[in-house]
This record gives sequence, C-alpha cells and structure tokens, in this order.
Amino acid sequence: MRLGEAAERVGGWVNPENYEKPVLGVASLEDAEEGHIAFYGNPKYLKALRRTKASAVLVPHGFAEELPAARVWVENPAAAFATLLEVFAPPSFGFEPGIHSTAVVARDASIGEGASIQAFAVIESGARIGARTVVGPHSCIGHQASLGGDRRIHPHVTVRERSKIGNRVILHPGVVIGSDGFGFEFRDGRQQKIPQTGIVQIDDEVEIGANSTVDRARFGRTWIQEGVKIDNLVQIAHNVTIGRHSVLCAQVGISGSVRVGSFVTLAGKVGVNGHIEIGDGAIVAAMAGITKSVAPREVLVGLPAKPMREYKANYVQLRNIHKLYARVKTLEEKQ
Repeated sequence: MRLGEAAERVGGWVNPENYEKPVLGVASLEDAEEGHIAFYGNPKYLKALRRTKASAVLVPHGFAEELPAARVWVENPAAAFATLLEVFAPPSFGFEPGIHSTAVVARDASIGEGASIQAFAVIESGARIGARTVVGPHSCIGHQASLGGDRRIHPHVTVRERSKIGNRVILHPGVVIGSDGFGFEFRDGRQQKIPQTGIVQIDDEVEIGANSTVDRARFGRTWIQEGVKIDNLVQIAHNVTIGRHSVLCAQVGISGSVRVGSFVTLAGKVGVNGHIEIGDGAIVAAMAGITKSVAPREVLVGLPAKPMREYKANYVQLRNIHKLYARVKTLEEKQ
C-alpha cells in the first residue's frame, strides 16, 4: 500500500510529499529494509532508529528529529505497528467444522454449531463444547467440562473434569487445566493426599501460554477472571484467584489460596507465597519473591520483595559496604 494509506489506517499523519511512498511490509528497526515500515516508541532504541534502513517509521507525536526514513506521527507507535502487522500478516489457517474420524466423542457430549474437533481429540461424557470452538489434535476435554464459544484449544491441551471455561479463550499447546492441587498432610508416618474436590473457572478473553498449569481447588474454585493473560510455563496452585486483566509472565509460580487483584503485573520468575493478597495495580519485578501481602499499586523488587524506593536505598548501601568495611578496619588499626 501507499504510505499515506498506511498512515490513515492507524490514525497518523505523514508529510504530503511522502504520501505515495510504497510500503511492502513491516519489520523491526534492526531488520527493516527498503520498503518496510518500522516503529519507534522507546528512547533506548534511538541508535537503532538512526541506523534503520526502513523506508518509513512510526514515531510519537512531537518527535522532531530528521531521519532518512519518512516519519509517520501517531499517538501510540507500538499499537499502530500492531495494526499494520495484521494488515501484512499471512492469512490465518481455518478449521473445518465437524468431528475428525479419529476423534473420540462421548455420546452425551454436546458439540456446538461450527465447532471443530480435530484428530485424536477426546471429548468425555457430559462435556460441552461451544459454537465455533476448535479443539486441537490430541487434546482431552474431561467429564462435564464446559467450554464456551469461539475458543481455540491448541494441540495436547488437557481440560479436566468439571472445569468451566468462558468465551474467546485461548489455550496454547501443553496447557493443563484442573489437575489436582498439591495437597498432602503428614499422618501416621507418611504423606496422605487431601482430596481436591473443587473446580477451575476461567472467564472470557483469557489467554494461557504453552505448558502452563492451573490446579483445581481443594474446594470451591480456582478462578482466572476476565482478560487475564498468562505466559508460558506458569504454575497457578489451588484456590488462587487472579483478578481481571492481570498479566503473569513466564515461569511465575503462585502458591495456594493467593488472591491477586485486577490489573496486576507479575514479571518473569516471580514466586508468591501462599495465603496472601496482592492488591490491584501492583507491579512485581522479575525474580522477586513475595512473602507477605502487597498493597494496591505498590512496585516491588528483590527477594524478599521490597518496595522499589526501599530496594534502591538498600542497593546503594550494599554497593558501598566495602568502603564502610575499609573505614572500620582503619579505625580498628588506630586503636
């Protein structure tokens, strides 16, 4: 398309002399070649911006530096770039409605209109599959599990019995929903299993990354609320609640009975102790360990996690501890 057309699609503005410039595709600043459009939204990529071979770059309003590439001013360069990605992306693969000949579907299972049950999938007794939902190869939907409409279940997903999953949910390969919570008591000289009789409830618009697990509740429910986004290799234990539109990055581990508020961000490898609460809007930095409840909108760093301001003060002191040691040693030698 022409650059002017691309600018119109994303609500941007381009100098009229660049309107007819052709746009052949999208790429990062580093990988772009002539004909590509890239985006600049973070000052740490300024050097890459100055070196880019892209024909055009999406930049924020107010960006005034002259560039070899044509500038397209937009409100949010990253969001505008995402829009153009969809325009230039290859067409998505479709799935024929119906049940593959190798799939095993219980007689009393309910399959919604336009659903696609793919090769070697298993749909057990009493399960309900919503309209236009795709159940990928080798996936298993357990007894009396309920899946909403317009869902995408990728290959090798397990949704165990009585789990309840809403509409427009995406489960990536290897996800396990509703496995038993890790509950044992030491009695009579051995570990004895505590029955896990609850369910998992996943609300609308949730996406869960590859090989992540959500355990069923000991009683009641483990609850993933609307719009939550979960990365790969995340472990969510029994009776945990994750509030609306929170984000859990890769390798987060959450112990049992934790309540995570809405709009919370847990960065990679965060560990959360059991039976605590993380308030709405909190942000926890990568590899932090949460040992006690977190106030709303708090920003935490470290192990054990501390508020950002406290962590920074302690960090500066620790970096200078060798100076303190040297001073103390000198004073001791003078005595």
